[in-house]
Amino acid sequence: MAEQKLLLDVQDLQVQFKIKDSKGLPWAKPKLLKAVDGVSLKLFEGETLGVVGESGCGKSTFARAVIGLVPSEAGKVVWLGQDLTELDKGSLREKRKEIQMIFQDPLASLNPRMTIGDIIAEPLRTFYPELGRDEVKQRVQAMMIKVGLLPNVINRYPHEFSGGQCQRIGIARALILEPKLVICDEPVSALDVSIQAQVVNLLKELQREMGLSLIFIAHDLSVVKHISDRVLVMYLGNAVELASSEALFAKPTHPYTEALLSAVPIPDPDIEQSKTIQLLEGELPSPINPPSGCVFRTRCPLAQAQCAQHKPELAGGEEHQVSCLLRSC
Repeated sequence: MAEQKLLLDVQDLQVQFKIKDSKGLPWAKPKLLKAVDGVSLKLFEGETLGVVGESGCGKSTFARAVIGLVPSEAGKVVWLGQDLTELDKGSLREKRKEIQMIFQDPLASLNPRMTIGDIIAEPLRTFYPELGRDEVKQRVQAMMIKVGLLPNVINRYPHEFSGGQCQRIGIARALILEPKLVICDEPVSALDVSIQAQVVNLLKELQREMGLSLIFIAHDLSVVKHISDRVLVMYLGNAVELASSEALFAKPTHPYTEALLSAVPIPDPDIEQSKTIQLLEGELPSPINPPSGCVFRTRCPLAQAQCAQHKPELAGGEEHQVSCLLRSC
């Protein structure tokens, strides 16, 4: 990993939202929701970083803060040595050529009034207005072939395609500018299982061909294991474990990660029936009023008094880091 080129360096990123109480007085002070609470990581050239966690843990907000779609309260997002949080809108817009995003709902992310040819070509027309019409069409058709779409459907509309095909259109739109990093925000969660495998394999093939780096957000840990080089586990806006995919799935360290992995189905029916699933007790705390100290302590089977007093930080070696007062790598 040390020999690879560092592309992205996220340092103590924090994203907060002010929430007004619907039952409160108009002049009442809004409450603070900490969607992302001090997450740090590094991403290297050609690497795939998986991001996992329960719904509401801050995965998508973290991804959108990296690309600048939501503002960050504090921290740095250093892209190729330049802090994106310090750029004005014009400069940040230029950087978006290098960082693109694939969204969760393939059909909802496409403009129903535009043909797929216009949808895929839109980034080219935005960033390279000097390109002629024929040149744009050639690039669009070449990208359609890369993602497994026939060029002769270029004038059709999104509603004429299946969910898997719509996601291929979204991938083509994201890659038409030849970015260095693609953020995949749960790109297969709305698709059938067989189509999920096709899309994941397509992303891996395009990554090898185009030298892409990926941030892959998903609920399905088996998909994350298949595509990721490293995995970041998030809980209530915090990073609780960061490790290589091999190390994380072979020996999870944080109790939350153990619980997540215990729920992953195993193809062997004998092993599946005999395994023990670690159920998490209680409900997910509100990010408006998170627990003191370790945010996972209210559901952790190992929690002790010290867990309420001190907030743990990610610690360990380069291959495996964990945020827990009771366990270390």
